[in-house]
Amino acid sequence: MSARGVPRDFTVLIPARLASTRLPDKPLADIAGLPMVVRVARQAQNSAAQRCVVAADDLRIVQACEAHGVTAIMTRSDHASGSDRLAEACTLLGLADDEVVVNVQGDEPLIDPGLIDAVAQELHDRPDCVVSTAAHAIDDLADFLNPNVVKVVLDRQRTALYFSRAPIPWWRDGMTEGALSALPSPRPLRHVGVYGYRAGFLRRFPALEPAPLESTESLEQLRVLWHGERIAVHLSTVPPGAGVDTPHDLERVRRALSQG
Repeated sequence: MSARGVPRDFTVLIPARLASTRLPDKPLADIAGLPMVVRVARQAQNSAAQRCVVAADDLRIVQACEAHGVTAIMTRSDHASGSDRLAEACTLLGLADDEVVVNVQGDEPLIDPGLIDAVAQELHDRPDCVVSTAAHAIDDLADFLNPNVVKVVLDRQRTALYFSRAPIPWWRDGMTEGALSALPSPRPLRHVGVYGYRAGFLRRFPALEPAPLESTESLEQLRVLWHGERIAVHLSTVPPGAGVDTPHDLERVRRALSQG
């Protein structure tokens, strides 16, 4: 355990894919003098993780990482998802089945290192779960109704019951003139897309049959629940940092870092 009480025996893996329809060469996009994937790795290196590794699909990403002292490994370029890439990385790194891996997306240059620690701790504390993740209370009705904001509902142990793009839980008595006029209480939860995995489960995840719900919602984490596995959820008190999906997002993050 670290001095902060966070287990140090976990690895951060950052999947990085060069192809992006909305932002070409996204991992290499310059943010205040550093490639974005390096920015992400620097944030992850400030967590309590034993090591931080970028799992890349292109030699240019590996070279950019190595030029800035970030460990990177080459993975296949034909993976269908980031989870498949991470599964290969676990094998390449020789991780034991019970080791904890935290998946940090390669487009999260503002991710809080404390959130990475909290997700690792959540899985460390929950031997009944194979995955951990995070959530944050929603305080904006527009976010609650936005299908691009993924929501999650929990049981009393903070285990995920369901994830959805729909506004859940639905407030039956909150309708005014046919529309929801306010947020339910307690406040609904926004899913934050950082995951902890036990390496053994991550290796077998790509071979699991995709869930019908996963296809309907376009949410890969529903495959975990559909197969009867459990996901522990850390409740964060601070909102997540802004991710980068579009050129507009990139400019916003550049401004934030130049001002701060």
